[in-house]
Amino acid sequence: MARPIRQTPRQAPPPPPEPPRHQRSGFVKALITGAKLFGAALFLALVALVVAVGIAMSGLPSFDQLKSSPNGQMIRVHAVDGTVLVSLGPSYGQWLRSDQIPQVMKDAMISVEDRRFYEHPGVDPIGILRGTWVGIKNRGTGRRLQGASTITQQLARNLFLTTRYSFVRKFREAIISLALERKFSKDQILELYLNKVYFGGGSYGIDAASRKFFGHGADHLSLGEASIIAGLVKAPSNYSPTADAQAAVGRAGVVLETMVETGKISEADAQAAQPSAVKLAPEPRQNSVRYFTDWALPQLSTLIDDQTDPLDVWTTLDLNMQRQADRAIAQDTPAGLQGALVSMERDGAVRAMVGGKDYISSNYNRAVTAMRQPGSAWKLFVYLAAIEAGHKPDEAIVDEPVTIDGWSPRNDERTYSGQINIRTAFAFSLNTVAAKLGQAVGFETVADMARRFGISTPINTHPAMVLGTSDVHLIDMVRAFAEIDNKGAMVQPYAIEKVVGPDDKLLYQHTPPENRVLVAPWVAAEMTDLLQTAVNTGTARAAQIGRPVAGKTGTTSTNRDGWFLGFSSGLTTGVWMGRDDAKPNPGLYGGRAPARAFADYMKVAVAARPVEQFDTQVTLPEWQLEPDDEAYYGQPDSGIPTIDANGQVIQQGDDQGQPMSDGGDQGYPPQQPAPQQGGSRGSPQQQDDDWQGPPPPPAPGQRLDQSWLNGVLGRKGNANPPQRGGGTPQPNQ
Repeated sequence: MARPIRQTPRQAPPPPPEPPRHQRSGFVKALITGAKLFGAALFLALVALVVAVGIAMSGLPSFDQLKSSPNGQMIRVHAVDGTVLVSLGPSYGQWLRSDQIPQVMKDAMISVEDRRFYEHPGVDPIGILRGTWVGIKNRGTGRRLQGASTITQQLARNLFLTTRYSFVRKFREAIISLALERKFSKDQILELYLNKVYFGGGSYGIDAASRKFFGHGADHLSLGEASIIAGLVKAPSNYSPTADAQAAVGRAGVVLETMVETGKISEADAQAAQPSAVKLAPEPRQNSVRYFTDWALPQLSTLIDDQTDPLDVWTTLDLNMQRQADRAIAQDTPAGLQGALVSMERDGAVRAMVGGKDYISSNYNRAVTAMRQPGSAWKLFVYLAAIEAGHKPDEAIVDEPVTIDGWSPRNDERTYSGQINIRTAFAFSLNTVAAKLGQAVGFETVADMARRFGISTPINTHPAMVLGTSDVHLIDMVRAFAEIDNKGAMVQPYAIEKVVGPDDKLLYQHTPPENRVLVAPWVAAEMTDLLQTAVNTGTARAAQIGRPVAGKTGTTSTNRDGWFLGFSSGLTTGVWMGRDDAKPNPGLYGGRAPARAFADYMKVAVAARPVEQFDTQVTLPEWQLEPDDEAYYGQPDSGIPTIDANGQVIQQGDDQGQPMSDGGDQGYPPQQPAPQQGGSRGSPQQQDDDWQGPPPPPAPGQRLDQSWLNGVLGRKGNANPPQRGGGTPQPNQ
């Protein structure tokens, strides 16, 4: 019998040998040492942080200093009635104390920007870790760091740092934020933030934003308005109501949802807020008034020294006059041409300025910058020099061919009127008479007269200068005419009445300059005599406005420029029209579109002013004194088929019926038919600068009748003379 096999129990493997005691104690020591070093480093870092925060605190301005420190100069420009024309630079509005800021504004901002504002010490550690991780992931990609900024950090960045994203800037931002929290209370930090942060549209602070977007201060904001403002901080340019109203409303909805989540408002409150129903304030007018403000604001540097404090600039601009000036230029300037207008009081206050048909498409200010030839408007200085030299309006002078240093000016009709008086020559803008007067007094004398009256551009003294061949600025010409209206005393154009700084401190007040006499009052009165005759009976009849007006037209060679300048009831206005490239404009004459624009503007501009009579009563030119049934002036009718719809006399059988332009007021370019202006313009009594001058006077003893007219024009027949139906025009009609 086999013996059973004896099994021995399996023994467990022996445990691993324990490390020596000295090795075990060394590992523990290393751990302990590492912990100590970490603790020491942490302590040193904490000490360094405390020191850094302390240093930052010591360098922080006081609360009052932070309140008053500007981020740039803000300038508000006012019209004469106080309306804000334009705001330039950063706008800060009024400073609102913490107790003046509506609670809905505080709740909205805290909810959307920093819901733990009242719990953290200035930085949010979780937010910093999140921002650091995003920064590591996006390093080198150009993407911004995210998620770390509290309200305090945003304030620190806005007040002391740049917006450049980097770890160094974030570290400095954190240090300054901790210092701000140690130095100021939470309410003070929130007050600074809400009054300093940028909300878009040049607005810094909730009050400036509220005034810009809603038209009222931020001390009474609705929930919907507060949600719109709070939503702007994230991206002011994207969510600005004036830039994208739909985006602003969408962002305001996010703010309201966040306020519901934080328990600041109920769901019903959010539904009732309706940001889409919030009424936005209209944007200030930015079109033609910018021509004026662009001219006015550079003058500040000569008036005041303050270049940092916010300023309120009160100007001379009258908004009602400016609107009418806009309409006149827009309606009366022919298609394809530009127009400009300047209107000023006789003391130099500029009430309206239009530098072009549209500022948005072209901010080039043709009223003060452009230099153009004035044509026959320049004859103002020729006749002023002649009057000062002793010539009188009733003085006889011969209209005849003249040659001066090889230059032979001619009247557009290629005819000469013989002996007339100076008043008649001016009223009908005869070029030969202007040339003779310029030669008599001296061309340098005429140039000196122009400089005396404020022409600031170079003036040539060639004989042709009497017809306006020197370039001028429109505002200089308006000034010269205003000085005639001012009885020969100097007028200095100005735009700024006063400048007010912080706390309503008056920094500048306009004072009239010394009354400097340019010409004797009787010289100005006799010049006014000539100017009002031109409006009543001569080339400028389209400028009549139902009250006394004195003025002069101007048309340059080949119709490149059309001018009208005149004054009435203390207001002087000048109009220019033409092309910026100075190309010819068939049909452009000073007595047409520019004179009509003047009349359309002045009828409104002076409507509320008392009628002012001039020192001299208007005297009709010599040809105007004929009896009605013998006068040449009349409406075109079928009895005179050789007068076209524009009142232009057309000779038959040769080319002499085509008037030639010579740089004066009248005439069309060579071989250029008279342009049609949409209906009958009437005879010379009613037409504008297209009139070629009066027919030559009859021989002594010869009756000025239809037979004489037929003989002058070289045509046959004895048609009945045209009737005007209204008699001889009387002054001021």
